[in-house]
Amino acid sequence: MNDQTTIKKLLDKKYKQYNTTSFISDDPICIPHIFSKQQDIEIMGFFAATFAWGQRITIINKCKELIERMDGSPHQFVLQHTDKDLQNMLGFKHRTFNDTDLLYFIHFFKHWYEKHNTLETAFSSGIKANDETVEGGLNYFRKLFFSLDDAPPRTYKHIASPAQHSACKRINMYLRWMVRQDDKGVDFGLWTSIKPQQLVCPLDVHVQRVATKLGLLKRTQNDWQAALELTQALKAFDKKDPVKYDFALFSLGVMDKF
Repeated sequence: MNDQTTIKKLLDKKYKQYNTTSFISDDPICIPHIFSKQQDIEIMGFFAATFAWGQRITIINKCKELIERMDGSPHQFVLQHTDKDLQNMLGFKHRTFNDTDLLYFIHFFKHWYEKHNTLETAFSSGIKANDETVEGGLNYFRKLFFSLDDAPPRTYKHIASPAQHSACKRINMYLRWMVRQDDKGVDFGLWTSIKPQQLVCPLDVHVQRVATKLGLLKRTQNDWQAALELTQALKAFDKKDPVKYDFALFSLGVMDKF
């Protein structure tokens, strides 16, 4: 399929179908939607995105387990926990993410939120107003995240960046959640210093397969350059909000087995 008008009609149809609150309950984005406090949304949104590989029900259940271990208040927990509270984190595991990684994530969040009100600037400080994409912000964030003295070497694999040539699927998805704003009630639109047109489409094997089949992606490697190529193609359909088509591509790949 390479008729641009036909492709746009298909993607717009699927975007409208899945960018609804009925989509939330079966997707990891349901986790930050549990909360109303911005810092809780940021923290648990970050964990949900970090855990987002494997079966979605498993991802959601592991996030809910973590919320319980944090006594239902992630922001309060990261700021006020005691050494005894951290004992309750031991034994946590999701795929290759274990309690060593979790303790460092909590340590970073404590360090950050003691000085800042939002995680937004941890990304936006690396992005210039005229930057075409969030690439600089993702590279900046990874360096910042691992800038503390006791960063475990094993934890580095859980935070991707363009500098590593990664497609950065999970962290791009997190930024979509935090930055995109519309009246549909799915994405949060909490962060305003990053523009929706700077976002890069989350790219996984499902999205890659659909995008290739639609003629939107030629690169065969699942890497940062492929994510940029796809995003550029999507800008032909909506220059200001290309990543809205993540809903369409993902649903075509996972729900419709396109």
